[in-house]
Amino acid sequence: MNSKKRLNILEYLKKRNVKRFSMFVAIAFVFLIISKLSNDYKQIIHLDVRLVGVEEEIILTEDSLNTINVLVEAKGFALVPYVFNNSKSLVLEVNKDVITKQREYIFDVQKHNFLIEDQLGSSYKILSLKPDTLSLPFSKRASKYVPIAINSNIGYAAGFDIKGDYNLSVDSAKIVGSTDRLKEITHVSTKQLKLKGVNKSIDKTIKLVKIEDVNIFPESVNVSAEVKRFTEGVIEVPIIITNKPKNVVINYFPKTVSVSYYVDLENYNSIMSNDFSVECNFRDISDNQMYFVPKITKSPKFIKRMHIKQKRVDFIKL
Repeated sequence: MNSKKRLNILEYLKKRNVKRFSMFVAIAFVFLIISKLSNDYKQIIHLDVRLVGVEEEIILTEDSLNTINVLVEAKGFALVPYVFNNSKSLVLEVNKDVITKQREYIFDVQKHNFLIEDQLGSSYKILSLKPDTLSLPFSKRASKYVPIAINSNIGYAAGFDIKGDYNLSVDSAKIVGSTDRLKEITHVSTKQLKLKGVNKSIDKTIKLVKIEDVNIFPESVNVSAEVKRFTEGVIEVPIIITNKPKNVVINYFPKTVSVSYYVDLENYNSIMSNDFSVECNFRDISDNQMYFVPKITKSPKFIKRMHIKQKRVDFIKL
């Protein structure tokens, strides 16, 4: 029994010694890594240039060299992010950081050493930059502005309708593409704005319909409209005969016509007969025709819909 106990104790001590040894090895390894990462190292970082503020019609040549190779010195800790990927974006503003020539942007790398240092960070000391100057060729496409047409399919709740017109955040869009392609385009359309049972004002952002081989700016617009309660009204308006020869005497009937109109409640009580003008043009009648077709020639701008109930005005020559 005593011998078995001694064996168990020895095995236990061996296991504890192995664990302690493993722990010391791990700690030593950690200190070794920290020691190594605390040293200074040299590393080449590839800066991929990204231009911002470029006009929509500008196209950068895809096969152009847009990389700056930077040899830096830094602590190992700072270089850890570049162990598996030694590239980083360098953001340049077209209106501030580069020189624009006829068909290329020029970036003076050496002159903008401070800008590169700032974007890399204070942990990195720049030892060298290549190339000294970066050339970014570009081409320019044609562009023009065209009106935006709203494609709407809106159903209003009973007694409601739009007051006035739709309002767009911008009324025209800039289209960019080949000259021949742009000649064919007279407008751009919104995607369909489809709403049902509308009883309150509209405020929606809707995308513009894409056109093949053409870029559109902006890609979406805000559409707003004032929706109000509407009602129908009817008013008697006197008829005016126009362009009647002086030597012709006529009598016509009726002397007034009923005009029905659709108007928002806020303006309903302000409608007056003299807000409308209904005319019968003597020049519109053909030979042996003994009636006029009355037409509304003046009406309030805020009226939504209107029509004359009497379709004809009879007359006789005296």
